[in-house]
Amino acid sequence: MTEKHKEYLDNLSEIRSLMDRSSRFISLSGLAGVFAGIWALCGAAYAYNLLLQIEYPYNVPYHQIERTLLLLVADGIITLLLAVSSGIYFTTRKAKQEGESIWDKKILTVIWNLAVPLAAGGVFCLILLYHGLYLFVPPATLIFYGLALFNTGSYTHRDIKQLGIVEIILGLTNCIFLGKGLYFWAFGFGIMHIIYGIIMYYKYERKTK
Repeated sequence: MTEKHKEYLDNLSEIRSLMDRSSRFISLSGLAGVFAGIWALCGAAYAYNLLLQIEYPYNVPYHQIERTLLLLVADGIITLLLAVSSGIYFTTRKAKQEGESIWDKKILTVIWNLAVPLAAGGVFCLILLYHGLYLFVPPATLIFYGLALFNTGSYTHRDIKQLGIVEIILGLTNCIFLGKGLYFWAFGFGIMHIIYGIIMYYKYERKTK
């Protein structure tokens, strides 16, 4: 390969990289995934302790069951808010470090492609709860979340597609092992997020520092 030919290929590679950056939102932070996983594990641990209170004692009063269900819902909402807040903080910080705009057409495209499957999944889970199919709620959240990640991977880091596939597989597997939803939920939203976040951090962030 001649020097001129090598320079030509390097220029093409740089142009392709610039085009890819212009069409994808690549300021997602791996640390956001790590903290989302940590919050998910904390939420799962709290939920586990709540469920122990109504699983082992006999003749549990209905008001205690109702209270536990409300606490589980509150636990889920707080966990989600903490995960989203961490994501916004670390992603905004990374975008500023790279001189990127956090609110532009690229991030709006990511949010839209993430929101549609998640909204559909949320409504579907409410329908499951309405019909008393509680055991199917955890796998449904994993499946729809995986679909959302796979859908979003076309507009940000392609690695997210792989995480999405893992979440879908976990959700489908959970449909076979009903009653183990909390364990699958903790692994999918907790451990997998931490593993993914660490990989993303060392792959895209640490090497740039």
